[in-house]
Amino acid sequence: MMGTRRRWWTGFHPGGGSTRQRAGRWVLVAVALGVAAVIGVSCGDSSDTESPSATAGPSATASPEAPSNTVWLCRPGTADNPCESDLTTTVMSADGSSTTEAAAPAEDPPIDCFYVYPTVSGQQTENASLDIDPEEKSVALQQASRFSQVCKVYAPMYRQLTLSTIGKAGGASAEARVLAYGDVVSAWQDYLAHYNDGRGIVLIGHSQGTGMLTRLIASEIDPNPDVRALLVSALLIGGNVTVAAGEDVGGDFQNIPACRSAGETGCVVAYSAFSEPPPADSAFGRVGAGPRGGEQANGNLEVLCVNPASPSGGTGPLEPYYSTTPLPGALGELVGAVPSAPTAWVASPGLYTGHCESADGANWLQVDTIVVPGDQRPVVSQTLGPTWGLHLVDVNIALGNLVDLVRQQGAAFAD
Repeated sequence: MMGTRRRWWTGFHPGGGSTRQRAGRWVLVAVALGVAAVIGVSCGDSSDTESPSATAGPSATASPEAPSNTVWLCRPGTADNPCESDLTTTVMSADGSSTTEAAAPAEDPPIDCFYVYPTVSGQQTENASLDIDPEEKSVALQQASRFSQVCKVYAPMYRQLTLSTIGKAGGASAEARVLAYGDVVSAWQDYLAHYNDGRGIVLIGHSQGTGMLTRLIASEIDPNPDVRALLVSALLIGGNVTVAAGEDVGGDFQNIPACRSAGETGCVVAYSAFSEPPPADSAFGRVGAGPRGGEQANGNLEVLCVNPASPSGGTGPLEPYYSTTPLPGALGELVGAVPSAPTAWVASPGLYTGHCESADGANWLQVDTIVVPGDQRPVVSQTLGPTWGLHLVDVNIALGNLVDLVRQQGAAFAD
């Protein structure tokens, strides 16, 4: 049970509410529906666009002479880099006390991270432009900046499907989907050609970003041993990554398995978080559910769940981290209040546990609240309802675990 504590992530409540709350409710549901649609069209559909050779080595897919047209949201050495932000954290305890945790981007981390952000653009066109708006800066800070402790973070801008596009009847056109994915694969080739220099790579995505990266890995990395050798891990959160039933490979990827230990490399961490079992019509955790159903339903597949708190299985303590900087634009209004603290971040250790659960054809990360008498720390809720679970906080609910996991994987990769 989630308890009766205060909630940070309450943009609306089912039933009633003000006019503004009801309007926001419809927008947020449209966003969630559109996010799932993006995941569906971005994975495993090679008819949308021709990608570079999936079997050639890095020199064929990323020529050193290739022009650099990427607009980088985050790149080491750039000014106003949201992925190299203040990481100082107020650590809140169940007894009401707090301490300050110091953290900062590493000066020379041994590996790189390639991050693709979720649906955030409030532009009114079908595809977003490559202009860096406050929404992209904010989500990069929220989801990617803490990884700067363990890797150099590269995050390309891409002409993603906007909130307005995925909320409209019929969704996005095939041309818009091609344009969005084309930017991601082009940025990947640019990164390999001009920045990688043989370093290990962690790929990080959420929602639309996970859809883009799942397709990228399937076409550019999974079939290519030379590029695959650079893969430290892929964190593909909130996107229904599939494997063969009972196996760690065989769905979206044929050669890249699920991560099953903290020190394993060349593997995938994927999950969608719920605080209650996903219903039959859930958009995440079920093969054949949502827009990806057509491509998944005929295979003997299941949605992959890897617990970032305990990749080998079982229950582990989740380490949530939340930025105290409000989200801008429509998403900021809908997500609601952010935690208040004198530091840039808030952490709440000992508040949640997580374990992967399978039931009634679904696989998900079950998030349980640890109820301690007198604990007044706010808890998250399934703001979008049971169909969408904790999708809005998939990354932040376990951000500390994910960063620690990448730290261990990076060390293992370097050995």
